[in-house]
Amino acid sequence: MLRLTHNGWNSQAKEMAKEPVSFCDLSLSEEIEERIWKKARELIGRNGFVLDQEVEGFENEFSAFCEASHCVGVATGCDALLWAMEGLGIGKGDEVITVANTFIGSVLPILRTGATPVLVDCDPATQQIDPIEVKAAITPRTSAILAVHLYGRLAPMDDLREIADENGLALLEDAAQAHGARYRGKRAGGIGHASGFSFYPAKNLGAWGDGGALVTSDDNLAHKVKRIRNYGQKEKYVHFEKGWNSRLDSIQAIVLREKLKLIDEWNERRRVAANLYYEQLKDVSVTTFPGDDLDEPVHHLFVVLVTERDKVQQSLQKQGIQTGIHYPVPIHKHECFENESFAAGKNFPHAEKQATELLSLPMHPNLSIEEVTTVTEALKDCLKK
Repeated sequence: MLRLTHNGWNSQAKEMAKEPVSFCDLSLSEEIEERIWKKARELIGRNGFVLDQEVEGFENEFSAFCEASHCVGVATGCDALLWAMEGLGIGKGDEVITVANTFIGSVLPILRTGATPVLVDCDPATQQIDPIEVKAAITPRTSAILAVHLYGRLAPMDDLREIADENGLALLEDAAQAHGARYRGKRAGGIGHASGFSFYPAKNLGAWGDGGALVTSDDNLAHKVKRIRNYGQKEKYVHFEKGWNSRLDSIQAIVLREKLKLIDEWNERRRVAANLYYEQLKDVSVTTFPGDDLDEPVHHLFVVLVTERDKVQQSLQKQGIQTGIHYPVPIHKHECFENESFAAGKNFPHAEKQATELLSLPMHPNLSIEEVTTVTEALKDCLKK
């Protein structure tokens, strides 16, 4: 099989289309795993399970990676967004604008603060939040814009920054799918006032369980969230404010530190695979989203729009090709929001169309040239039927 290495594709013999094509591959080399286990054994030996030096080490390294001043490790990506908003004083009576075609984890933190989500449609050309819709949704109650970086590509941050600055709003980033991505030369996580990252195992930078981080260059916000995540303590048993228990596990920090050393290489492998998809699908009746030369995506997902999506997905599954759907239900259509004023009766035609046509093809750093070709050839065959 052809595998992408740091220097390019290496050839290993393997017949194409004889084995299933995995949607996601989380395997690590034995060398990397052994480094993780060695550090984990050392941590166990010093009883460093909670907020150990490994957490601080990861926070320093990841903030530098994001080209920001601070990283605060927390339990999940949802918590990172929640504490960012709470730290900025967003709460009851406020509105936070975000996009309708995201994962529910972008919206639940807004609700947890007591604020109201204000949904807007995506731009059909990019599938990212539409700045024109954002501008039209601003009211006197608007306190923040939450830009969701979908599929490994950044939202239009220059436009959103201009809108936020003109209206005195906080600009937040949901960067759960964008570890290492750049927009006009700037890294995800270092553009907005604050950002939330998830380290769910399937992310470009994934832990061996749950984990998250808030990234910001706001000193006061970072210090406040460090207290909030640890019961509101400024020192042991001295509680400065009403906090919570939301700490990044030290063992997960070990995993993340080792993986962070390789993420640029892994993201480059994803870009190579994505470019091959673009090339092989250019004359196929699907819609792709290649972006422009000024961006540097990391292709957390490789998505296409295709008619009769469910039928196509079933056909690919029968051929051993795993795919995903991100996401089959837009935010305003979730049953849990049917009585919520921000969702009930709302229409977002582009998000709704995407929910019926978007298909995520296999994408991970270990994807081979043969596997990409297997996927595209199978997709072509499906569309001929």
